[in-house]
Amino acid sequence: MHAPDPPLKLSVTPLPEQTPMPWETVAQDRVTRDILPQLSEGESLSVMFPAYNDAHTIGSLVDWSAKILARVARDYEIIVVNDGSPDQTAAVLADRQQKYPFLRVVTHEKNGGYGAALRSGFAAASKTYVFYTDGDGQYDPTELVVLLPQMVEGVGMVNGYKLKRGDNWVRVVVGRSYHWSAKLLFGLPIRDTDCDFRLMRREVLESLTLTSNSGSICPELVFEMNNSKMKIMEAGVHHYPRVSGTSQFFKPKRIIASLGKLLALWLKLILWRTGGRILRALGLRK
Repeated sequence: MHAPDPPLKLSVTPLPEQTPMPWETVAQDRVTRDILPQLSEGESLSVMFPAYNDAHTIGSLVDWSAKILARVARDYEIIVVNDGSPDQTAAVLADRQQKYPFLRVVTHEKNGGYGAALRSGFAAASKTYVFYTDGDGQYDPTELVVLLPQMVEGVGMVNGYKLKRGDNWVRVVVGRSYHWSAKLLFGLPIRDTDCDFRLMRREVLESLTLTSNSGSICPELVFEMNNSKMKIMEAGVHHYPRVSGTSQFFKPKRIIASLGKLLALWLKLILWRTGGRILRALGLRK
C-alpha cells in the first residue's frame, strides 16, 4: 500500500510592495475634504495610466484614483495600459481588478512605446472626459481636481504645468530644452509640453489623428488639439521625485532619438502640410 502523495505546494510569487509616495499625505487630505469639484449629471470620467515596469507604483496610483473618483464623479473608469512590462505590473493589475470592477487593463504583448500606450488608452476610454498621467508616481493623481474646474464649455484640454520639477538639475535642463524645442517648432500655446498631466474632452480627442509611438505624441497631441479650435486651459500641478524604477528618456541615446523624432514630426505636421496647401492653391494638388 502506497502512502498518499503529499499535497502539492503551489509556488505563488508575492506581489511587490507598493513604494510609499511622497504625495500621499497631501492626497489623503484632498480626498477627505468636505468640498470638491463635482462633475455634472450626465458627465463621466476616464482616468488612464500608461505603465511600463511600474509594478511598485501602479497599484497605489489605482488605489488613490479610486478614492478621488468616488468623490467627484458618479460614472467613472480607470484604464491602465500595460505596455509589455517584463516585471510584475500585470500581476499587480490583476490583483487590483479583483477589488475594482471599474478597472480595465489594456495589455501590449510587446513594448510599443509611450505614444503607442497613450493611443491605446485613448481608444479604450469611454467616458465624457479623459484624464491621464504617468504610471511612475511622479504626479499625484488626486490633483486632477485642480483641472476639473477649468473644463468648461469651449475647452478641449486642460494642460497641467509643473510648479517645480522634482528632478535633479540635469533633468530640469533637458526637460526645459525639449519643451522649448517643441514650443518653437510647433507654435504650442502652453508653458509645459513635458507635463504629462492632462484632462481632455473625449469627443475632441477622438477627432484628432495621432500617429506617434514615442514621447513625441505629447507635442503632437497639443498641436492637434490647438488646431481643433477648442480652447486649451492650464493649471499648475506638483511634480515629485521618482521613487521607483528608472526613466526611459534621460539617456544620451534616447535624448538624441527623441529630438530626431521631434524633427520628423515637424516635417510631417508643419512642412508637409504647408507644402500641400501651397500646391493646392497653385492647382497642382487636389
